[in-house]
Amino acid sequence: MPWLLLIGGIIGLLCSFVITIEKIHLLQNPAYKPACDLNPIISCGSVMASDQSNAFGFPNPLIGLVAFPVLITLGVLLLSGVKLKRWIWYGVSAGTVFGIAFIHWLFFQSVYRVGALCPYCMVVWLTTITLFWYTTLYNLQLSFEKLSPAWQKAAGWLRRHHLDIFVFWIVAITGLILHHFWYFFGPKMGF
Repeated sequence: MPWLLLIGGIIGLLCSFVITIEKIHLLQNPAYKPACDLNPIISCGSVMASDQSNAFGFPNPLIGLVAFPVLITLGVLLLSGVKLKRWIWYGVSAGTVFGIAFIHWLFFQSVYRVGALCPYCMVVWLTTITLFWYTTLYNLQLSFEKLSPAWQKAAGWLRRHHLDIFVFWIVAITGLILHHFWYFFGPKMGF
């Protein structure tokens, strides 16, 4: 868990930082073309220019610039041997629940409303899904003895199939993206 928080936090922070810099350039110069504008579909500029990129009245990557350093700090504390209090784990769970809900909303908006994908955003989506999933499993493990027998059975099943569920989740999102943008990617892949 400490390595997951540390590495996931670093990846999320770096991507949030890059998106923030690109957003600043775009705000300074509306004609600016971000480095990640590769084609009409893989286009950070289209995503950054959308209303959805400021969901709470400020650029979305600012959330990552605040949240991911918290996870990095917790990872470092765990690696140094600090035992975190339960309320901290509840806070991490609450943060990752917000994060997972938000990135799925962003996924929907990006694919089905904006019609473009930001590669850095997609890395943040993957990082957030990973952090949410494994934080949830970790918290279930910490609370295992306090769960009712039915919940213990469900938690045991989730632990045994954690990777299956995670891979299915990522494949489902990838499949939705490919399905929606098949008109663009299909011919390029020879289909």
